[in-house]
Amino acid sequence: MASVTSFIRNMPASSLQAYFDHTGIALPTTVDWTAPEPEVVRVALRAVDEMDDEAKARVLNDAERVSGLADDAGQTALYSVVDDRALLDVLANGHARSLWMFLNAPILFRHAEEVRFTDEKRRGRSWDGFIIEAGCTVSRDPVAIDAFKASLRTRFASANVHVDVFERVRATFEGEDCDLVQITVYREGLPDDLLAFDDGGSLVRRAYRPVFEAAMTYEPATGVVEVVASDRESRAEMAMFLARDLLGVDFQNEKVPVRRYDLDVLLSPFDFPTDLEDGIERVDVRLLRLMPLDTVGERVTLECMAKAGRTIWSMAEERLGPGNPIDSGWVATQAKLAIKFHPKGDAKRGRTLPLTITMPHGCNLRDQTEEEQLIGEKYLRRWGILADDALSPKF
Repeated sequence: MASVTSFIRNMPASSLQAYFDHTGIALPTTVDWTAPEPEVVRVALRAVDEMDDEAKARVLNDAERVSGLADDAGQTALYSVVDDRALLDVLANGHARSLWMFLNAPILFRHAEEVRFTDEKRRGRSWDGFIIEAGCTVSRDPVAIDAFKASLRTRFASANVHVDVFERVRATFEGEDCDLVQITVYREGLPDDLLAFDDGGSLVRRAYRPVFEAAMTYEPATGVVEVVASDRESRAEMAMFLARDLLGVDFQNEKVPVRRYDLDVLLSPFDFPTDLEDGIERVDVRLLRLMPLDTVGERVTLECMAKAGRTIWSMAEERLGPGNPIDSGWVATQAKLAIKFHPKGDAKRGRTLPLTITMPHGCNLRDQTEEEQLIGEKYLRRWGILADDALSPKF
């Protein structure tokens, strides 16, 4: 019940009261919602603990969904689908905003869950990007939607397919939102079974059909289509169905250019220029993995820990020889950077954004929060480490 505990402890009393009033879930213990917050939390937790199994399971499921959009990434997803952001701005915290959407706009809440699913998997193993014609309109016409669903049913041998089409935005490193249309697909899989207990307490196997989720986004300004699906072979086909059935254009199977990284700038001392408003205290190179130009069978790794009190270049000079021994005869194949921020508010320490870049296409930036992605992308481009491409999707 960890998620229920977190749900109740982080929820303002007024929002918690609205939840039970709205859902009609009866509380076996009377809660004085005007009491001090610690008292409300204590009594509410006891009340949930005393519920019957069915009511408790419903609270647990609702708490998991609401808490799932209460963190930074979830809040970004909520704001990406709501038209009037002021409705959320006035609420006390992330849990309150997530619950408000859950209760008052359940379809938008589901869309926000779909946004989070899509954006968390961007640039991962389940992602592909394609370039088609820009400036198109995604059709919502029932005939076009039915044709799109029919294509999916045939491709995946699915009897049932559900499609959500909705407008959303995504923040970019330039500080502006780009407009997207997201198409989320739920399809029924082949029959399977699982172990379960029947009403008499006997262990039996029950047949069911799993539901698989996939998603696509179309950016009208650039013509970029991004597809998130676990089946690699199906991604190009799904993009083709989107282009043909919902956009009415030809699909050429043109891939989005792969991001390229260049670590040459780190072979010499570099001062990492930043903007004052981003609150960056300093940037350290913690690790450099080097390969000699005259052979492909050897690697040298330099690692300078935070407590070393010097730069990786001064370490290289002492360990490898005077001057700048890594500026010639070597190529950098991996680097680890630590972007250290100034403390905020009453905090004694500032946070650190760790970045690992591996030549030629690897970077852990997609694993960070949206704010960290925007900062990381901005400066990797400024420092010349990330090669820019006009058609490469921005974080």
